Amino acid sequence: MSGSMQTIIPMIVYLAASIGIALWARGKSAQSSSQGFIEEYFLGSRSMGGFVLAMTIIASYTSASSFIGGPGVAYRFGLSWVLLAMIQVPTAFLTLGVLGKRFAIMARRTQSVTITDFLRARYKSDAVVILCSVALIVFFMAAMLAQFIGGARLFQTVTGYPYAAGLALFGISVVLYTAVGGFRAVVLTDAIQGVIMVVAVVVVLLAVIGAGGGVAKCVSTLKGIDPGLITPTGPDNAVPQAFTLSFWVLVGIGVLGLPHTTQRCMGYRDSRAMHDAMVIGTLLIGFMILCAHLAGAFGRAVFPDLPAGDLAMPTMILKLLSPVWAGVFIAGPLAAIMSTVDSMLLLVSAAIIKDLYIQYRLGGDASRMPVATLKRTSTWITAVVGLLVFAAALEPPDLLVWINLFAFGGLEAAFLCPIVLGLYCQSGNARGAVASIVCGVTAFMALSILKPPMGGIHAIVPTTLASVAAYF
Repeated sequence: MSGSMQTIIPMIVYLAASIGIALWARGKSAQSSSQGFIEEYFLGSRSMGGFVLAMTIIASYTSASSFIGGPGVAYRFGLSWVLLAMIQVPTAFLTLGVLGKRFAIMARRTQSVTITDFLRARYKSDAVVILCSVALIVFFMAAMLAQFIGGARLFQTVTGYPYAAGLALFGISVVLYTAVGGFRAVVLTDAIQGVIMVVAVVVVLLAVIGAGGGVAKCVSTLKGIDPGLITPTGPDNAVPQAFTLSFWVLVGIGVLGLPHTTQRCMGYRDSRAMHDAMVIGTLLIGFMILCAHLAGAFGRAVFPDLPAGDLAMPTMILKLLSPVWAGVFIAGPLAAIMSTVDSMLLLVSAAIIKDLYIQYRLGGDASRMPVATLKRTSTWITAVVGLLVFAAALEPPDLLVWINLFAFGGLEAAFLCPIVLGLYCQSGNARGAVASIVCGVTAFMALSILKPPMGGIHAIVPTTLASVAAYF
């Protein structure tokens, strides 16, 4: 059997298992009423335990950038990027600590199933609902496009098969299990994907350290290549302190404005599950981010002449592991991509069906639609959205990384203030929410396109300040 076939078989088994979970999850909603189906399909009947909650937050937050882009930048900039990446450690703790209990209580009290449901109940404004729904659909479609292309290119690099074949295998699988199984399938596959990601980064890091002759030898080799690779600011001060500090907003505080992460705060079972998830999630995401980025940095000592940093992780997996193990552990980056796509896909579907169609076409009463029709519509809408992104990915655009960063920054600009200040500021009103969304998104787009000199500060920092000021 050829090496590429040995590599692809474990991935096919993994994708088939994901679809099997979706079929099982579909059966859980077989006897549901219309309202019960909506809560099951889009929120898993609020039944997540601590471990599953922790793993789905980790898996939905991490993406291609966590396994390909991040280690690739660490390959270029050395240990400075490892230091910067560790800003992401408190993601689960911050999300659940700031939003968790209060968000879940309000969501249950108002019977909110989506982020937009909560915003509608909090602000009682059609303008807020429509603006947020449109922002979610637009920015998530762009972000999903980047993930689809990243997954297909990863498959192409590792197996040698054509880009289109990788896109078909990856794209159709993730669309199928999300459309069929809904939220329960997404979180269960996320839990499996999270475990695979943790194991994968450990194995790759140990393989890199072994190939490099140990940690001390790897650090010595990096110093010989460029002393800046082992400094906090990188070669030629490529990672200035202002940029590092602004990342506390982009990947620290800003995660509170990412709908696919905050949505998880609605779906846990009880307070104990939330507290367990805060501890488990913080420990695992810190461990995973550290291992992945150290592997990228130390990979420079083993493969010093790669033409692009994004090739670091695929190259290490291919060169340092056997074909079968490469297939098993390439599922780590693939899982990170899939777990981000499925969360986004489900929220886009929810925005179209629950937040727009049912609310404005059926007056918010899901019982007016027969449950069989609702199930069929939910499945088809999810599938159609996924297939539209799949079609766009057949002709991949340039500047993929910037499209992804632009999408996530736009989501934070739209959702951060209405969600967080809506929970904690009792005097907040619809005019403030609309002002923060409009000013935030406009400021972020203007700064991202015009790129004025800001001394190394990321555009999300002045964007957040403008959004907060507009809200008040």
